[in-house]
Amino acid sequence: MRRRRQPQDDLHNKERWLISYADFITLLFAFFVVMYSVSSVNEGKYKVLSETLTGVFNAPQRSFQPIEIGDRPPRPEVGPSEDVIPPPVTEAPRNREQDSRARTEALRTMADQLALEFDDLINRGVVTLETNDRWLALNLPDSLLFGSGDAEPHYDAFDVMDKVARVLRNRDNAIKVEGFTDNQPIHTQRFPSNWELSAARAAAVVRMLSMEGIEPERMAAVGYGEHQPLARNDTEEGRRRNRRVVLLISREANVRGVVR
Repeated sequence: MRRRRQPQDDLHNKERWLISYADFITLLFAFFVVMYSVSSVNEGKYKVLSETLTGVFNAPQRSFQPIEIGDRPPRPEVGPSEDVIPPPVTEAPRNREQDSRARTEALRTMADQLALEFDDLINRGVVTLETNDRWLALNLPDSLLFGSGDAEPHYDAFDVMDKVARVLRNRDNAIKVEGFTDNQPIHTQRFPSNWELSAARAAAVVRMLSMEGIEPERMAAVGYGEHQPLARNDTEEGRRRNRRVVLLISREANVRGVVR
């Protein structure tokens, strides 16, 4: 018996499930692609977001009670039974006071040592020594150090500076050397006026002390000329007293703060 041949349309109808199956596979693939893209997180952005949220939630509470606009925050009241603890007392003022007392004692010790070094000259009235709690002043006549109208130290000046340096060495006290003259005018090629002469003498003393081991940064030289006299300049004795070099030794270490 001859088999009956199926129509062409029936064959197409039986294969339509392939189209639906292909559509389903395509949608399933698209679904997994979307899921993968969602699950792939940028690690850097995630870390920043995580740290930000952690900082927000771990931040300390700034207010225990909400304050409405227009209201003043209540002030804490201290009851009679509550103890008020005073702030701790700093030790800095006490340390400064102790240091000040120690430096004052050191200055007095130097004054005693200078008095011993120049005992004979002080007793004869050639050298004077003034002292207080802030400074001491050793007053040396110009004749003990220099010739008339000159700023070159003579031989005896080095022995005087050696005595001074023995007392001032290995300390940090500031030293200001002051030069003074009388009112007799001077006009030479080297010293046009008493200003230059007094300043040159002070600088010469600083130089000698430096040669004896005194640190240069501790010292300063100042010339006053005839403008800061001790006595009247109308007598020979007064002019002699005005021609002098003064070593002003401070209790402090700052040379620019040395004042009488």
